[in-house]
Amino acid sequence: MNHPRTEADPAPGHAETERLRRALTEVAYDITPSPLPLAAVERQGRRIRLRRRTAVLGAGCGLLLVPLAFVVLPGESGAPSVTSPAAPASVSPTPSASPAAPAPTPRIVASGEHVTAVPGFELWLTAEGKHWTSPVSPEPQFRSVVDGNIVRSIPGVSLQVESEDGRIYLSGVYYGGKGTASSVEVETVAGTVWGKLVELPGDPGWGVWYAVTDLKPGKEALHFEKQITVHNTEGGIYARWK
Repeated sequence: MNHPRTEADPAPGHAETERLRRALTEVAYDITPSPLPLAAVERQGRRIRLRRRTAVLGAGCGLLLVPLAFVVLPGESGAPSVTSPAAPASVSPTPSASPAAPAPTPRIVASGEHVTAVPGFELWLTAEGKHWTSPVSPEPQFRSVVDGNIVRSIPGVSLQVESEDGRIYLSGVYYGGKGTASSVEVETVAGTVWGKLVELPGDPGWGVWYAVTDLKPGKEALHFEKQITVHNTEGGIYARWK
């Protein structure tokens, strides 16, 4: 007599499956799994992330450099024209202003020291006054500054003129001016002639000037001069003859 199956009785197929499951479980318990290669996995992950980051940065740098490479502008013909970036403007240093050269002063000579203006025309100073020779007068000549002929407290200029073969030898004494004598200007019918100054050391209050020039044809030596001005270092007039 057949008995009906209840829910508690497993079906034949289910019983076989259950036996297989138990057998596999027992086998699995006997297997020891190998350790996972976590370090290798982490290294590989870092390589992948680095490659992705490098690719992104390379693309970003390329985008930044493109505007610096060129600027595209529409040309008149419709085709784009390429212009290079403008070069930075160079700045030249501002030249500094050079200080003005100081005004010249007389040549200081020792008592009796000879000064040669040109060959044959020599001058020297002593405490008594001016001494000189010229091609016209090879014998020494003298003009005193202590005999009372000049008043050294009042500005003045004296003049001695000699000429030979169309050449004029000019010289004289200057004295009494304010400041320091600097230069001598001789205005003549032939133009302006600049002479030179000599003095003794120690600020004696007088000095000697001299100049050499050529006589204009048809003019007499005594009418060659027009005005003589001794300037001081401040640009003013130390003394004048006219």
